[in-house]
Amino acid sequence: MDRSVVGVTSYGMSTATQSLLRFRPGYRHTRPMDWTHYRFRSLWPLPAPPATVYAALERPEDYPRWWPQVREVTRLGDTTGVITVRSLLPYALTFTVRETRRDPAAGVLEIAVSGDVEGWARWTVTAGGPGSLARYDQVVDVNKPLLRWFAVPGRPFFRVNHWLMMRAGRRGLAAYLQAV
Repeated sequence: MDRSVVGVTSYGMSTATQSLLRFRPGYRHTRPMDWTHYRFRSLWPLPAPPATVYAALERPEDYPRWWPQVREVTRLGDTTGVITVRSLLPYALTFTVRETRRDPAAGVLEIAVSGDVEGWARWTVTAGGPGSLARYDQVVDVNKPLLRWFAVPGRPFFRVNHWLMMRAGRRGLAAYLQAV
């Protein structure tokens, strides 16, 4: 076979690549979408040193003071609690959280979440610009029956709802940090 000549399809792929991508019986080409699985990432630039931001984020019982959508936080122990949140859409989520990692030197706070949503969430606080950058990562599956039922048509609304909640949280924390 002459390797110096490679055919190119109208899609811009070489014919060799296209042949590798052809359907093969028994081979799964795509993973089905799980409409109740969510991955979120939010980046919060904040006007305070990392240690100050970390100190505020490690006290979830204070979240309702500066984050309007965090309606209630009840501590069950040193590393567990129950949180209820509600954003713009007319539903609340209640879940139990359990601390899985607390590392002030690395600026990491991580929790496992179970209840209306199940998965994990992590804050990572680093120096950034004139203050800090708080990065929030969350991977969850929705368990709440109503939200599962509306998973497909509601998905874009649920994502916007989360975005609005995170925007309000960033603004609230920035104002809180300026006041203390």
